[in-house]
Amino acid sequence: MKNYKELLKNVTTFIFDYDGVMTQGDIIMLPNGEALRMTNVKDGFALQLAVRLGYNVAVISGGYADSMAQRMRVLGVKDVFMHIPNKIIKLEEYMKEKNLKKEEVVYMGDDMPDYPVMQMVGVPVCPADASEEIKRISVYISHKDGGKGAVRDIIEQTMKVQDKWMKDFENHIW
Repeated sequence: MKNYKELLKNVTTFIFDYDGVMTQGDIIMLPNGEALRMTNVKDGFALQLAVRLGYNVAVISGGYADSMAQRMRVLGVKDVFMHIPNKIIKLEEYMKEKNLKKEEVVYMGDDMPDYPVMQMVGVPVCPADASEEIKRISVYISHKDGGKGAVRDIIEQTMKVQDKWMKDFENHIW
């Protein structure tokens, strides 16, 4: 099998689960029923940069909260699919719509609902605190936990392999 960094050379698309990948997995339930999730600002910077550099960035999640959608909007992530009971169907639709080959797609998941979709992409990856089953099918396990920099880790590594990280950085307006 190829080294995972070799696989990153072909990546055009990042797809992430939300809970446990972009968050620590802890949810605070408010009295009004809203579920609060904590996200990582460094993950957010990397997501925003990936969008600006022309990568496809998507979220496919079984969860839903207005705050999740708002967070992605602020970062410029337009392909946000929440409350998805069957991630396989959504991934197939997305890949067809974007005309993607499996070797162009990174999918980061952390638990069993991600297992079947991770088997459909060329670069399945996970945070350090993913379930053991997910770790076994991942070509790369981040040294960072979900919600604590795992998203930034895989985006940054991909951009570095593709010689896009920190290029012309001083000309970007943040």
